Amino acid sequence: MKMTPMAPKCGVEISGIQLATCSDEEMEAVKQAIYEHGVAVFRDQEFSPEDHIRFGKRWGGIDINNYFPLQQDFQEIAVVKKEADQKTNIGGDWHTDHSYDQIPAMGSVLVARELPPSGGDTMWAHMGAAYDALSDEVKAEIEGLEAFHTADHIYKADGLYAQTDMGRELRGHDLKTGAVHPVVIRHPHTGRKLLYVNKAFTINFVGKTREESMPLLEKLFAAALTDDNQCRLEWKPGTVAIWDNRTTWHNAVNDYQGHRREMHRITLSGEALAA
Repeated sequence: MKMTPMAPKCGVEISGIQLATCSDEEMEAVKQAIYEHGVAVFRDQEFSPEDHIRFGKRWGGIDINNYFPLQQDFQEIAVVKKEADQKTNIGGDWHTDHSYDQIPAMGSVLVARELPPSGGDTMWAHMGAAYDALSDEVKAEIEGLEAFHTADHIYKADGLYAQTDMGRELRGHDLKTGAVHPVVIRHPHTGRKLLYVNKAFTINFVGKTREESMPLLEKLFAAALTDDNQCRLEWKPGTVAIWDNRTTWHNAVNDYQGHRREMHRITLSGEALAA
């Protein structure tokens, strides 16, 4: 098994392994690489839906997605797709999945099933590197802060997606979400300090209004998206990406208008976050 960094501070490509048949020892090495680097990419994988589910269960629990369409024969698998005639894609801005849950999902296993001729890359940014790059003054300012996260403004019946051509594909319009998390968390496996706010779902700091919170939030968002903090994946048939939601943000680049793209995603259960 060989590991090659994708970028100086984020991402690793792992070769010499087939995920569907990997040993327990290889599985442990994969987990540690993802916890540390945020995302791991695997090429040339033979990975059926049954393999996908079996692999997900080896991590622990699988969270069934409340919003995305589900694969008809395999309900554990969410279908992340954009049709050739649609303009809007799912996840087309920087975010981390499920921060609006009180126990957020650990991460995702995403499998390429149908790709456009070009485009449709996914980008990640490392939240440990983002925290490290903050000034001592900002670190002191956010120490002990908590923030409120919700997805209601995005997924509800009159939310952001409902106003696009993607709205008809999604479920869960009546769900209510909301969770409070520390702004700085420690990774439960590496102990590294991570910045835990994101552009899509973080609304305000506890004890402050949205308007009062935005100047500092915008400063943290900008710190997360420095060029040297990001990596980018060009998808190919047989590619699988696994990422840690606590360690990274991600962004599905929407630059393949007129072409269909379908990905299959399993969401891995997480654990409570702590400062």
